Amino acid sequence: MNSVDLLSENKIQKFLGDYSSVFNLEVFEEIDSTNTYLKERAGEDPGLLSWHTAIASSQTAGRGRMGRSFASPAGTGLYLSVLLRPNVSPEIATRITTAAGVSACRAIKKSTDAEPKIKWVNDIYVRDKKVCGILTEASIDPATKKLSYVVMGIGFNVYCPEGGFPEEIKDIAGAITTEKKEDLRCRLAAEFLKEFYLLCSDLNKADFSDEYKRRCFILGKDINVISGNSVRSAKALDLDPECRLIVKYYDDGSTEAISSGEVSICL
Repeated sequence: MNSVDLLSENKIQKFLGDYSSVFNLEVFEEIDSTNTYLKERAGEDPGLLSWHTAIASSQTAGRGRMGRSFASPAGTGLYLSVLLRPNVSPEIATRITTAAGVSACRAIKKSTDAEPKIKWVNDIYVRDKKVCGILTEASIDPATKKLSYVVMGIGFNVYCPEGGFPEEIKDIAGAITTEKKEDLRCRLAAEFLKEFYLLCSDLNKADFSDEYKRRCFILGKDINVISGNSVRSAKALDLDPECRLIVKYYDDGSTEAISSGEVSICL
């Protein structure tokens, strides 16, 4: 374990400062998945309020997008999930993921000397390596078609794990910093939560799209748009105000604004 930088609920609350009353924190040394935990709690307890937050030093069953596992080794990362019950349409709720991306960049910048960038739609990169991933999951009431809750989960690779990252991700994954800093993970958690609250307390504003666009490094590049078993080559042209990626396909010259999915940069 990294004894210089232990996760502590009291320290996170201290770094939250005036925002400490917003969040109800649960901090774990180890958990299966912070997202799974909060989804189960939210489903069982309709009275569980927005901004309830689960934070862990490690996960035994961390999850990424498209059913992938998310490596969550002990002592080197920061894994947290936030419960939201926004009174907005599911379409507006998609802003939560992009808000989390901007919040992560701001928090990393404030806590370290790193220069984070965004790979659309939900990955944060530092020094050309992925250091952060975001998984947002929603539950919709089948009767009303309205949101019951949203759980936003985010995982930070703060330090490189001993022995390096697993073989299958070692060429992609990186760490935010190589320098051990006292209470860095607690500071990073608090900075992220503060920024995320500021951006998501009123999702109707969505005044962070310009910053998201400035930080997105795939614009102007040739990419592959991956949807199921389909892969299409395209040019990443722009982002619209909803942070949908506007692409122009090479096979037929058509353009499309995509709001979800996966892209890879052509080498």
